[in-house]
Amino acid sequence: MDFSLLQYEVASRIATITLNRPEKRNALNGPLVAELQKAFGAAAADDAVKVIVLKGNGEAFCAGADLEYLQQLQQNTYEENLEDSRQLMRLFQQIYDLDKIVIAQVEGHAVAGGCGLVTVCDLSYAVPEAMLGYTEVKIGFIPALVAVFLVRKIGEGRSRELLLTGRLVTAEKAAADGLITAVVPAAEIKKKVAGIATSLCNDASANSLKATKKLIGTVLDLPIEQGLAHAATLNAATRGHEDCKRGIAAFLNKEKLVW
Repeated sequence: MDFSLLQYEVASRIATITLNRPEKRNALNGPLVAELQKAFGAAAADDAVKVIVLKGNGEAFCAGADLEYLQQLQQNTYEENLEDSRQLMRLFQQIYDLDKIVIAQVEGHAVAGGCGLVTVCDLSYAVPEAMLGYTEVKIGFIPALVAVFLVRKIGEGRSRELLLTGRLVTAEKAAADGLITAVVPAAEIKKKVAGIATSLCNDASANSLKATKKLIGTVLDLPIEQGLAHAATLNAATRGHEDCKRGIAAFLNKEKLVW
């Protein structure tokens, strides 16, 4: 599969998608967003892939929107800007709804739309030197799309602080707020993310991961009674799945099961 703005590889059931515009600090533009959609689509459709890692080449994870891209947006009509917004919307939703687990490996700053990518990943690990934040209000823009996901992830109060001030925060602060999963030293982050991805591949059922991710994304929208009823139906359906039968049999027989 050919890409010009990112790298895509699959090994040991892990697909690695690497933003590859280091000279532009991996800034987003229309073509890169389109390639990301294509890469995540390929990983989603590949039965050999169980976990996806998203990272960036160079000093930054992703610096947000490309400057040339921002200049072009000022010349667009409302309809053109709406369609452009919907393209990024589709990418965020694609990652958020993907049946497979997505891990962000953040080895540099993640700003604006770049921080949006981190927000919609299931797990995210950042080096201590990384700064994260949504700077849109500082250039007269709004963090519209990411707000939908951020409020769900860390709550209204902490979202207001990040989105309204537009300030960048340290990885430590981002972890304390629940924006990222953990802070990992630069010398260890590659091994850490690889270990988490491998553990998910070997120690957890693909069906269970898929169902659990879908459950997490659904229950917030439901009243507690409906949430519990929905959870009960998923519970019952999972019990009938072949993965559950294999898992219980291995547990009862005290066998080590590698998924």
